[in-house]
Amino acid sequence: MIKNNLISNILDIFINLMDVLIILLPVLLSVAFMTIIERKQLAAMQRRVGPNTVGYYGILQPFSDALKLILKETVLPSQSNKVLFYLAPVSALIFSLLGWGVIPFGEGLTISDFSLGVLYSLALSSLGVYGILFAGWSANSKYAFLGSLRSTAAMISYELILSSAVLIIILLTGSLNYTTIIESQQAVWFILPLLPVFIFYFISILAETSRTPFDLQEAESELVAGFFTEHSSVPFVFFFLAEYCSIVLFSTITAIFFLGGYNFPELFVNESYINISSIILGIKACVFCFMFVWFRATLPRLRYDALIELCWLNLLPVAVAFIILIPSILIAFDLAPF
Repeated sequence: MIKNNLISNILDIFINLMDVLIILLPVLLSVAFMTIIERKQLAAMQRRVGPNTVGYYGILQPFSDALKLILKETVLPSQSNKVLFYLAPVSALIFSLLGWGVIPFGEGLTISDFSLGVLYSLALSSLGVYGILFAGWSANSKYAFLGSLRSTAAMISYELILSSAVLIIILLTGSLNYTTIIESQQAVWFILPLLPVFIFYFISILAETSRTPFDLQEAESELVAGFFTEHSSVPFVFFFLAEYCSIVLFSTITAIFFLGGYNFPELFVNESYINISSIILGIKACVFCFMFVWFRATLPRLRYDALIELCWLNLLPVAVAFIILIPSILIAFDLAPF
C-alpha cells in the first residue's frame, strides 16, 4: 500500500511538472521572439532594416543576443549587498512567470482554474516591484537607487487606475475567475461597451510594465539605465526576460478582459477539427503586443511629475466615476450579476 501511494505521488508530481513545462516553454519562446518582433517593428516604423543577419531574416537574433549576454562577465559592485543583488532579477522573473498559472488557454486548458484568479494576478503584479526595489537598493548606486524609488512612487499612481478598471469588469461579470469572465463575453466583447475603461486600463498596464512613455525607472537619458545599471550578463538577462514576459502576460490578460479570451464566433470554431482556442487567444494577445511596440515608437517619455499628475488628477476621477456609473446602469436595467 505504501509503495503504491509513493508511486502515485511521484506520478502526480511528474504530471504537474509536465503541465508547468508545457506552459513555460512556449511562454519563454514567445518572450524571445517578442524581442525580435519589437526590433523589426521599430525598424519598419523608423525606416531601418533591423536584425537581418543571424538566421533567416534575422529570426535567430534573440538566441544570439542571449548567448552573447550569458558569455559576458558578471560584474559585482564591491560595496553591493550580494544576496539582494542576485535575488532581485530572479524574483522579478519568477513573479512574471507565476502569473501564467491561472491563464486559461482554452476551455479547461489551464494549470489552475483558480476562483480568485484576477486577485492572484493583481497581487503578483504588485509584488513584481520588489525585484526593482531590491536591484536599486542593493547595487549601492545613485542611478539605480533613484530608478527603484521612481518605480515605487509610480506604482502607487498607476496601481489605483489598474485596480479600478479590473474592478469594473468584476462588477460586470460578478466573478474573479478568468474562465467566467471569458464566458460572460459570448454575446459581446467588453471592449465595445467599455471602450473608455479599456483606454485608461491600457495606459495603466503601460506603466505597470515600465514601457514607453512611462519607462521612468530605466530612463537612459536621466539614469543611465535606471534600476539595473549595475547588472550585467545573466542577471541582466533575467530582468530582460521579466520585462518581456510581463508584456506578453498583460497582453494576454487584456485579451481575456476585453476581447473575450479564447472565444470566437461559433461559425468558425465548430467547423474546425482541431482545438484552435489557444491560437485565437494568441492572435488577440499579439494585437496588444503590437500596440506596446507601436506606442514605444510613437510617444516620447513623460516627465516624472507628468505621470503622477496624469494618474491622480486626470485618470483616477474618471475611473471612480465609471465605478459608480456602471453598477448604477446594471441595477437600473436589472442586469446586475450580484
